[in-house]
Amino acid sequence: MKKVEDYYVPWVKGIPMYVSGHIELAWRRPELHRMMSNENPNPPSKHVMAAIEKFGAMANRYPDQGLVVRSKIAEINGLDGPENVMIGNGSSEVYDNIFRMFLEPGQEVIQHTPCFGIYKLRGTILGGKMVSVPMIYKDKYLHFDADSMLKAITDKTKIVVVANPNNPSGNFMDSKDILRIAETGIPFIIDEAYVEYAGLTKSYVGLTKKYKNVIITRTLSKAYGLAGMRFGYALADKDVIAQISGALLPWNVGTIPMWAALAAFEDTEALAERVKFNNNAVDFITTELNKVPGLVVFPSQSNYILFDCGETGKKGKEVVAYAESKGIILRPETEKYGSDGWFRITIGTKEENKMVVDVVTEFLTK
Repeated sequence: MKKVEDYYVPWVKGIPMYVSGHIELAWRRPELHRMMSNENPNPPSKHVMAAIEKFGAMANRYPDQGLVVRSKIAEINGLDGPENVMIGNGSSEVYDNIFRMFLEPGQEVIQHTPCFGIYKLRGTILGGKMVSVPMIYKDKYLHFDADSMLKAITDKTKIVVVANPNNPSGNFMDSKDILRIAETGIPFIIDEAYVEYAGLTKSYVGLTKKYKNVIITRTLSKAYGLAGMRFGYALADKDVIAQISGALLPWNVGTIPMWAALAAFEDTEALAERVKFNNNAVDFITTELNKVPGLVVFPSQSNYILFDCGETGKKGKEVVAYAESKGIILRPETEKYGSDGWFRITIGTKEENKMVVDVVTEFLTK
């Protein structure tokens, strides 16, 4: 008789459950300051809280297909209507649905690295092969390499994905390179999880009207500050949305997050306040830590900042460990480009931002 292990799909065998260690740490030790997961330090607005309370009382009922919130998203983005919008349990589920619709075992997904780890997670679970094209690190900056991305395309390429702005580097790809990729006709996911910090004028949602292969993904976890509500969405041609929506689990977005999301979209004042707060904080941390000799500070248009302290003689993981000893959780980064000095800071409260500047400066200059 065969063992149960013999029945697992070969490409998923041995893949463990995804666990975010730093988030687990933050929940176990709530006294620590959470400056590691690109969360928004500001709690939901009063309008969002009112929606949570109102629709929490209706949690005994199944949700609808989200036509109201999808219509609002379409309106904000200048699209025809809800048929151009698919909603999901965070943008992570949105990628999962898109990948399921295009990817067969052995086929390829081109990603720009370093990048958001969920692409690899969802591609691998479907038996896909991740083709990682590294950014170019020169002149104390991480540059997109569209030429190498285009050269990486083969007859097995089914998806190209670019985070814009990129996570973790915080910068945008040049518009002419976005167009070059769009024009290949290959399904092209532009991940705009952080675009609100720079403004929707930086979005490429307009390309979805010309290119059926372009799919924009976004989330309410960042600028809107609803990471715990799990609400993301995709924007694309209506025929593409109709097809990729076929992979959705029924009632994948609950009543509470759906209506909380609508309240967040309607509360434009709260969004503007959060964006202004974040961008001022990015400027403050960037200015202060640029004073540390040998520390490379990457300019960011997001709610996190990437650093390389290799030239200081210290390691990124040492910075992270020291910060934790001082009550702050930072995000470690893998060694790359011949340096072990990488780490990342997520914007926190005003007090936390001052604290992290002092702690990092103290460690790197002592």
